[in-house]
Amino acid sequence: MSKRLDDDMLVAGQIFPQDLAALAAEGVTNIVNNRPDGEAQGQPASAEIAAAAMAAGIGYRHIPVASGFSADQVMEMADALDEPGRILAFCRSGTRSTLLWALARAQLGDDPEELRAKAEAAGYDLAPIAALLQAH
Repeated sequence: MSKRLDDDMLVAGQIFPQDLAALAAEGVTNIVNNRPDGEAQGQPASAEIAAAAMAAGIGYRHIPVASGFSADQVMEMADALDEPGRILAFCRSGTRSTLLWALARAQLGDDPEELRAKAEAAGYDLAPIAALLQAH
């Protein structure tokens, strides 16, 4: 279900409230939801996932990304990455979550080439944000 970017960071496509207990059992301590509510039919609302996360003892943040990445979104993701424990970020396919993770990690000082390699190993391409990564 999820793909590993590094020891403390996983990404995935859409998760559902019933997935939270299993994620907690796998060691996930924080969830970051990068999908706007109502993006697709049948998608659970952020509030539903937040309630399931709370019930499973998992922290929850909603950083919705519709198109492009704002400085505020990157900073909020950087704050989320600063939380202790294992994080699972999700969107429709995991791509937006991976791109936002890479932008936040670059802002925190990580090497863009190392980020590219980690994303590629998980099956994601950072080419759409390559110029932004180099700017940090």
